[in-house]
Amino acid sequence: MGSILGWILFGLVIGALAKFIMPGNDPGGIIVTILLGIVGAVLGGFLGRALGLYQEGEPAGFVGALLGAILVLFLYRLATGRRRVA
Repeated sequence: MGSILGWILFGLVIGALAKFIMPGNDPGGIIVTILLGIVGAVLGGFLGRALGLYQEGEPAGFVGALLGAILVLFLYRLATGRRRVA
């Protein structure tokens, strides 16, 4: 349980950093963007460890989590995009 809470807190920081790296207006605002960053950080971190790219506590986990957060934010922007009302 503590590990999950740790990943959420770590994801919060990574989500904010991903928002800083990918500025712009997001359909859900800063809160949704940071929540998506948390999801991306958890997924990126989990995937990197599952593939054996790094172990828990290694600096590469920070990079994997950041890349996961940026990817999730990018996909979210693609999925929601700017929709015109006719």
